[in-house]
Parts: sequence; structure tokens; C-alpha cells
Amino acid sequence: MAWTAAAGAVGVAYGAGYEVRDYRLRRFEVPVLAAGSRPIRILHLSDLHLTPRQRRKVAWIRALADLEPDLVVSTGDHLAHADSVPTVFDALEPLLERPGVFVFGSNDYYSPTPKNPARYLTPGPREEDRRFVPDLPWKDLRDGLAAKGWANLSNARAEQMVDGRRVVFAGVDDPHIDRDRYVDVVGSPDPDADLALGVTHAPYLRILDAMAMDGYQLLLAGHTHGGQLCIPGYGALVTNCDIDTDRVKGLSRHPASGPPGSPWLHVSAGLGTSPYAPIRFACRPEASLLTLVPTDRRS
Repeated sequence: MAWTAAAGAVGVAYGAGYEVRDYRLRRFEVPVLAAGSRPIRILHLSDLHLTPRQRRKVAWIRALADLEPDLVVSTGDHLAHADSVPTVFDALEPLLERPGVFVFGSNDYYSPTPKNPARYLTPGPREEDRRFVPDLPWKDLRDGLAAKGWANLSNARAEQMVDGRRVVFAGVDDPHIDRDRYVDVVGSPDPDADLALGVTHAPYLRILDAMAMDGYQLLLAGHTHGGQLCIPGYGALVTNCDIDTDRVKGLSRHPASGPPGSPWLHVSAGLGTSPYAPIRFACRPEASLLTLVPTDRRS
């Protein structure tokens, strides 16, 4: 018993003292473009959960501009403090010169609350999921990002010119707190577009299924934190939504057993945590660079 307690204490110390700040860039090649197309590079950010004092995380995010992505997609939960909006803009400032789109997550609306990190492993709604009046300055964040030319996809469609290609988008507000209204964006994307992307914070199946049925080629989501507290060699225990644990992060097809023409799904494990649960184990914080290539090209 003493050995078990000691091992648990070491794991907590490692997860909270080191891994939670061991930021990583993951790279994926996604065969989704028309034959003969030149690649498109998408930087996928999610779950920044920024507080004003997280200077190391801010510097790491700013350095991602050196990747020179063609498009930035942010899938929500930017905030973790009432004074974090300037911190978010500091982190994203060099990336805001690029085409970008965004949606919000619950933590962009509601301030974090104290919690036991182990509660992340339990199913069911949490207190912060049951609140109704947003208390974070989400409108300032929304308006500031829009002023920089990034498209707000919260229950909305949009399009951007990306490296000379016309990319169309549909997105929803956070399904985890029932702010999604897919009825506002339902329908097939413009067939004349070069690429069609679906964007959501939380990868709930009702949204992924609808986007796949409508014909979006690549779906992007966050929210899961990759499981946050994982078992080495096994993986995630929970996803904090109804997607399966095998697809809690990374690139897969949707549906998982769908035919080759099914859309791709990328779920980001994200870069942060709640400030009241600042621990990750066997699940490093991440951003992803997705290189979209023609469907006839294989790595």
C-alpha cells in the first residue's frame, strides 16, 4: 500500500510539475485535397486555458508563427481567467496575420471553479456545466479576433482565401453546454470550394455525424485534453464527451469504421488545463500542424 501511495505521489508530482508544461508540436499529413493540388498547412490550436501569468505558454504559442501556416484554426477554451483576453492576444499576435477561424468552448464563457483533478475521470455534468450566465469577457475576445479578420464559426458559416484557394467552413458553439445550433448551418458546403472544413469545440457525435453527412471533408475539434490523465501503454480513460477513447486525440476517420471517402477528424489534446487541475499524465499538451495533401498522395 505504501508503494502504491508513493508511486501515486510521484506521478502527481511529475504530471503537475513537468508534463503539464512540456508543450509539443504534433504533425499529421491529411490526404484530402484534389489531385495535383499543392499542400495547405493548418495550425490547429485548442484549449489554451490561458491565465495572465503563463508567460512560458504564451512564448511557445507565439513561436508557432515560425511554422508559417496557411491557416490557423482555434477550437475554443482560450480563457481561464477574467483578465486573460490581453494574454490571448499576446499569444496569438504573430498568428493573427494569417487567415484564421475560431469557435468558443465553455471555458470562454464561464470562469473555472475549484475541483479535484480526479473528478475529470468521473462521468456526468459538473457544476460549471450547469451555470447559465457567462461571467468571462467572451465578447471582447470574439470582437477582437473578428477585427483581426478571423471568422467566428459559432453556429455560423464562413469562407476564407487560403494560399489562393477558397476554403468554406461550418461551425457550432460548444455542444458540451448545449450552445450548438447545427440547424443554423445545416446543408452541404459549396461544391465549387476547394476545401470544406467543419469546426467544433467538443467532438460530440451528433455534430460530427451531421457534418460528415453534409459532406465536410475535414472536421476539427478539441475539448478532450486527450484524456488528460492517461495510463501509459493504454491511453485515455475518458473523453469528457461521447466520442470513443480510441479517438480522444489525433487523426482518424469519422465515422471510425466508415469507408475510405469518409471525412477525416482531428481532435487536439490542447495546450492547457483548468488552473484548478493543473496536471497532465501520459498526455502532453500539444498543438498540431496538419499538412493537407492530395488524396492520391500517401506518406
